Amino acid sequence: MRQNKKPEHVGDSQKRGHALEVVTFGCRLNIVESEAIKAQAQAAGLSNLAIVNTCAVTSEATRQARQAIRRLKREQPERAVVVTGCAAQIEPAAFAAMPETARVIGNGEKMRAETWAALARSNSLHAPAAPEDKLAVDDIMRQSGLRTLVPAGFTAHTRGFVQVQNGCDHRCTFCVIPFGRGNSRSLAVADVVAQCRRLVEAGTREVVLTGVDLTSYGHDLADAPPLGRLVRAILRELPELPRLRLSSIDAVEVDDELRDLIATERRLMPHLHLSLQAGDDLILKRMKRRHSRDDAIRFCAEIRALRPDMVYGADLIAGFPTEEEAMFSRSLALIEECGLSFVHVFPYSARPGTPAARMPQLAGEIVSERAARLRGAASAAHARHLQARIGRQLTVLTERGNTGRAEDFTLLRFSRDVAPGAILPVTAQAGDEKALLAA
Repeated sequence: MRQNKKPEHVGDSQKRGHALEVVTFGCRLNIVESEAIKAQAQAAGLSNLAIVNTCAVTSEATRQARQAIRRLKREQPERAVVVTGCAAQIEPAAFAAMPETARVIGNGEKMRAETWAALARSNSLHAPAAPEDKLAVDDIMRQSGLRTLVPAGFTAHTRGFVQVQNGCDHRCTFCVIPFGRGNSRSLAVADVVAQCRRLVEAGTREVVLTGVDLTSYGHDLADAPPLGRLVRAILRELPELPRLRLSSIDAVEVDDELRDLIATERRLMPHLHLSLQAGDDLILKRMKRRHSRDDAIRFCAEIRALRPDMVYGADLIAGFPTEEEAMFSRSLALIEECGLSFVHVFPYSARPGTPAARMPQLAGEIVSERAARLRGAASAAHARHLQARIGRQLTVLTERGNTGRAEDFTLLRFSRDVAPGAILPVTAQAGDEKALLAA
């Protein structure tokens, strides 16, 4: 699951005194959930409150969350700060021990309206409390089923995000996310279709299916529908939906029906973000990944043969424990060999309690230097991607801020005002390091 580099703010500005603010770290799924949290907290009548929805994917993400908690309390001492999300689920006692924190709410509890209603009734948010009295965090592994999220704020967006899966049954040696999210849980096909329909009826032109381990969708449901069957149902039941997009996927789990849809269904967008992590077979084995280097390269070639306009993104980790220079060079080469255009680079970060944290670690300067080299190669690949699209007609969905995304996820910036929600043919004549520039 991808991580955002900067926190997002959902809700009113902190400068408005008694407003409700939600500060979100981490992945797109966290942002979707923050919209639902905001709606539930507002419905409960909560105000003069900041909610920090944390991420645990790296130690840096957790550090930034702590920093934000201290800043929020320092800027408005009279405002209560509630902490939730993956880092709060994994390290509840540490966050409860922070004097700036009023409550610590688990990942399961944060999605329940009754949690926020009980908080509004308690009348004790602003009173001093012992760390153990701040905790509302249950065992995430006991969570079953998945609730439908229909945050009101997302119904007016050009692009709508639908959580169809949560949790993960795999145990990659570097990852703590299963301990923050629990086991894999899926939303029933009919419930997903109904949520997509509500978004489309509200004006959404593109639906993005999100999850922690999206391609494990359906394994826990009675008839075990694979992701391809869900995608087919959405496209069949919603012929008026112009665009359907998948978020990050694990290539080894892609089912045959999904492959067929990629090849034949033009409304399924030609952009896949792959959880690759490394390009060396021994490192992949030590990560406890389920694919090899050749698997990744073969998958990209096979899918591109089915869909020549397919564009790939990927997550890559630099400096995993025991990684030698030759091993790293194979990850570096994977950018070109898979034809990656959008690469998220993560310097390896040891997470307490994970098997990788007990492996021989690389020096920090080596990790930083390799991450910089990966980012350089990723930037060059993205520049080639943009250059190849100058002068070509693209179909662009316009968004706020006079920007838009092509079908293959290429970012475009307009030099004129464009209303969000239009699907336009665009031919860009220039670009910069991040986007194409359109008239």
